[in-house]
Amino acid sequence: MSVEPLSSLDRTTLRERAMEALRSAITSGQYRPGDHLGEVELAKHLGISRGTVREALRHLQQEGLVTAGNRGMLRVNAVSPTEVRELFRVRAALEGLAAAEIIASPNRDEAVATLRAALDQLDGDGDFATKLKADLGFHLLLCRRSGNSMLVDSWQYLEGRIRITIMNGESPNAPSMMARDRHALIVNAIESGDAAAAQSIVHEHMAAAAAQYAPDDPSR
Repeated sequence: MSVEPLSSLDRTTLRERAMEALRSAITSGQYRPGDHLGEVELAKHLGISRGTVREALRHLQQEGLVTAGNRGMLRVNAVSPTEVRELFRVRAALEGLAAAEIIASPNRDEAVATLRAALDQLDGDGDFATKLKADLGFHLLLCRRSGNSMLVDSWQYLEGRIRITIMNGESPNAPSMMARDRHALIVNAIESGDAAAAQSIVHEHMAAAAAQYAPDDPSR
């Protein structure tokens, strides 16, 4: 892990920067599920104290990115198939609500225009990381355009686990889930003002993602 030393920053900023660096390393796939996160090694790489690293890891544990294994050793969390299905059901609820709130908003036309512009980022033949950034950017924008700050906070709380699930899904079909056409259906339904249709499309989108990233669902 190549990270610039952070020792010139104050303690609070150090903790935040350490969290950011470690979160990025985990969600980018640099650290894989099950990898041990040693305080000594991380402190050396980041140029900060073990105590600051410990605080950062504790916060990432609360986010669900890190879990305690044998003898309390911290490792990168692996999202189980059951958790994947739960994750996408929660996303469906949040983003379905976001679509409904946009439709009920007097700023719906402006929101639709913004979302259509975001669709353009889903075009092209970029690498996987670029496609993932555009995909999650669209979904976060959908939540933000709802105007519901609690909804946005809830989605962002899950973002790390969403990234881990997608980055480690290792499915050749992953890019198809990020296609412009799939997301355009959501925008079209919002533009039409049909909240029930918009929510149904969001739920179908998330159900398809859950089936892809948790293919061993016993109910299927």
